[in-house]
Amino acid sequence: MAEPALADACVPLLKGIVYADTDPAAWRALLLIGAQVRDHLAPLGLDVTVDEAEGYAFIVPVEPGPDEPERPRLIQRRRLSFRVSLLLALLRRRLMEFDAQGDETRLIITRDEAVDLVRTYHPARSNEARLADEVETDLRKAAELGFVRPLREQPHTYEVRRIIKAYIDGQWLGDFDERLRHFLAGAQ
Repeated sequence: MAEPALADACVPLLKGIVYADTDPAAWRALLLIGAQVRDHLAPLGLDVTVDEAEGYAFIVPVEPGPDEPERPRLIQRRRLSFRVSLLLALLRRRLMEFDAQGDETRLIITRDEAVDLVRTYHPARSNEARLADEVETDLRKAAELGFVRPLREQPHTYEVRRIIKAYIDGQWLGDFDERLRHFLAGAQ
């Protein structure tokens, strides 16, 4: 089999997260020519993070050194709403609990389970359907960002992608907990 071209790995990475299960050609290329990919992206101020055990890869910007000029940003920063941030934090926590049980490898969550997760943090409502719609919207946003994947054969059912562990780490959770405390203190 011929060695993959640089574009086979770089183009999918520049478009977003590469998963071993959903883009096996790009994943194979990345594993075979990963050093070339890193060398190619380095002048653009980008590095590649690969987690072979979890089966995902993504690019991250490299902060310029003290004597290097600022570079234009190639990777778009997305500001998350409070609701989406809350959902991601709760899904990350749920994934940690799931991994501690160790029975399965894929965390599957329904919209109703997600509603139960966030209900504590939302004001009491008489309209449960509206909360469910809001959570469904937030789940779609999380899917758009690559943190969950809707299951086609099961409506309102999502797989929590393991990439969430790379983005929602302990520091992020600590910062979010602090913001949540300020939010709750202001609400009282």
